[in-house]
Amino acid sequence: MTPSSPTVLVLDAEPPPRLGRLTGRARIVHTDAAHLAGHLPAADVLLVWDFTSGAVREAWPGGGPRPRWVHTASAGVDHLLCPELAASDTVVTNARGIFERPIAEYVAALVLAVAKDLPRTLEYQRERVWRHRETRRVAGTRACVVGSGPVGRAIVRTLKALDVTTALVGRVPRAGIHGPADLDRLLSRADWVIAAAPLTERTYGMFDAHRFDVMQPSAFFVNVGRGPLVDEDALAAALTRRWIAGAALDVFAAEPLPAESPLWGLPGLLVSPHMSGDTVGWRDELSVQFVEMYERWAAGRSLPNVVDKQRGYVPGH
Repeated sequence: MTPSSPTVLVLDAEPPPRLGRLTGRARIVHTDAAHLAGHLPAADVLLVWDFTSGAVREAWPGGGPRPRWVHTASAGVDHLLCPELAASDTVVTNARGIFERPIAEYVAALVLAVAKDLPRTLEYQRERVWRHRETRRVAGTRACVVGSGPVGRAIVRTLKALDVTTALVGRVPRAGIHGPADLDRLLSRADWVIAAAPLTERTYGMFDAHRFDVMQPSAFFVNVGRGPLVDEDALAAALTRRWIAGAALDVFAAEPLPAESPLWGLPGLLVSPHMSGDTVGWRDELSVQFVEMYERWAAGRSLPNVVDKQRGYVPGH
C-alpha cells in the first residue's frame, strides 16, 4: 500500500464485507455508527455496509471534508440521503443489479402460494385435516406493479411468464409505463398489487386508506419496496374489515418488527423479515460488486448505479 492509497471507510455490519482484493490498494478502516462522524473527514470512500443504519444521515452534516464517493450495499438510499449530502459533489451509488431477480422470484412465489392456498394446506397438514378445496388460476389474472425501476421491471417480466396481465406504474408516464394519474384506475382492476417503489417525498404513505378502498375485495397486496410506502394502520383496517383479501409485507416502518406489533396477528397478512432479495451468497455478491466499482473509481472511470440525489434513486435507462 502506497502512502497515497485512498482510505475506504466501512460502516460495518456482521458479517463484514470481503475486501481482500483491495489489500495493498486501499486503506480499509472499519467503524460503527457511534464513531462514524469522527472518521468521515479522513475517508475518500464510504461503504455503507450496514444499510439498516441511519448513521450517515446523522453524521454527514458535521464539520470537515467528506468522502468523494458513497456506496450503499442496498437498493434503497433513503437511509443515508440528507440535505447536506444531496447538495454536495459526493457521488452516491447503490447495489443495483443484485436484488432484482431474487425479489421478483419472491413476489412470484407469493402470488402462486396465495392463489394455490398453500399456507392453509400447510396448516391443515399440521392439524392432520383432509379438506379438499378449489384454488385460483394465476394465468389471466391482473397485476399492478408500482415502481418502474429495475425491481419493478423484473417483477413484471416474471409475472408475465406466469401469463399474468401486468401494468407498471412509474413516476412519469412513458412507453410501456403508466403515470401516477392512472394508478387508482389500475388498482381498481388488479388482482395483485405490488409495491416496489423507492421511498421519496412523493411515495411516502402512498398506500393509504383511499388506495386500499379503491382495490377490489379480492385483491392481494404485496410490499417489497420500503416500509413507509404503506400506512400500516390503514392496511390493518383494510384487512380487518375485509376491504382486501390479504397482504404480504417484507418491509416495515419499524424493523425489526416489534414482537408486540399488532401486524403479526392481522387476518390475511403474511409477514417476512426483509428477506425477499436475500438469496444464498448475496453478501459475497455485494462485496464483489463494490470491489469492481472501486477498481473503476480508482482508475478514474465512470461509476455505474449513480443515484440522482434529488430524486432519491438511480434514473432508468
